[in-house]
Amino acid sequence: MALDQPWITLSDGNGIPQIGFGVWRLEERDAPAIVGEAIRVGYRHIDTAQGYDNEAGVGQAIREAEVPREELFVTSKLRTGDQGYDNARRSFEASLKRMGLDIMDLFLIHWPVPAQDKYAETWKAFIDLQKEGRVRSIGVSNFLPVHLDRIIGETGVAPAVNQIELHPYYQQRDVRDYHAGKGIVIESYSPLGSGAVIGDETIAEIGRKYGKSVGQTIIRWHLQQGLVVLPKTATPARISENFDVFDFTLSPDDMARIDALDQEDGKTLPQPERMNNVF
Repeated sequence: MALDQPWITLSDGNGIPQIGFGVWRLEERDAPAIVGEAIRVGYRHIDTAQGYDNEAGVGQAIREAEVPREELFVTSKLRTGDQGYDNARRSFEASLKRMGLDIMDLFLIHWPVPAQDKYAETWKAFIDLQKEGRVRSIGVSNFLPVHLDRIIGETGVAPAVNQIELHPYYQQRDVRDYHAGKGIVIESYSPLGSGAVIGDETIAEIGRKYGKSVGQTIIRWHLQQGLVVLPKTATPARISENFDVFDFTLSPDDMARIDALDQEDGKTLPQPERMNNVF
């Protein structure tokens, strides 16, 4: 099954598996077993962050996996307290060391943190790390168009991806065309709305037509829009269930029914322009 999953080509020419395994709130001690199970099931894309405090455990799972390193796609993100050109470079090298990696597949600026006003110089450090062959692809997370315009304007380099909250109750339709025009792939985090969407009866009804759960139906909805989707769970049965989404296709009418669930106040995490926490 792992070999059949779709990959998306990024603007820099590198490929990214369209479904990834998120590890937010996964304890360091639990990461080797849980990430190892995800890899066994078929996930080839693992998404962590410095701020998750589990990079070492994720790295252990990667080293112990019965899958060659070159078949795995590993992402981490820079903590907000390490922004700035020199700090970002040092922090990136520390991530590689913690994870036991020679190269990172994708490194992201976790939040713009506009009050710090360091995200532009941080982006310049990322560009240099990529030029030096330390990381294959570079991107951002939680960036709004105003933040993207600034870093692209100052460097001429657009991020390969922007990882943003996106789910049926918060679809971010207003920025989809912007990202497409810049060649920026959208990665959906909290794709199930941090659990808020799981009880939706419309999606449940659609899922029953295909013999699929609400979670599987939502993940499939993401995939069919060309989004990279990052479901997160620590439950072994759910790890397998979330990956079992390649044997059905939602009809245009069912896609439209889910599209219609968008809500003006559906966001579950902080607004990027107001998220200035240093961690």
